Amino acid sequence: MYRYADCVDTGDFAGVAELFANGRLVAPDGLVLAAGYDGMLAFCRDTLRLYPETNTPLTQHVMSNLVLDVDDDNGKATGRCNYTVFQKTDELPLQPIITGRYRDTFVRSDRSWQFLERQTLPQLVGDSSKHLLRFA
Repeated sequence: MYRYADCVDTGDFAGVAELFANGRLVAPDGLVLAAGYDGMLAFCRDTLRLYPETNTPLTQHVMSNLVLDVDDDNGKATGRCNYTVFQKTDELPLQPIITGRYRDTFVRSDRSWQFLERQTLPQLVGDSSKHLLRFA
């Protein structure tokens, strides 16, 4: 769960895509936003703005209230957490730009965990115009 935030904040879109190699990202209504490695990589590249001076989105995800239920014997897990994304750019002072919740299902393969599904549930949306290339 935290690796996703780390990969986004460091601009490691390939790392994000690896986490979703056999999974999908869905909207609150269940609409599939991206699926599989190639779909998630394209989604990140088409949606998230990277700044050339750092090759990152100049964001910091803070995740809290983590609840994780692991069925280790069957290699499955579910989780949920809250998120707040902060951003600071030359045009934008440091501020939270979005808060919400993630609902996740995971599967273990070859001793590593991957997303089966992540549902993003935005709650409070601020100025995301410097973060998103589309949907802004």
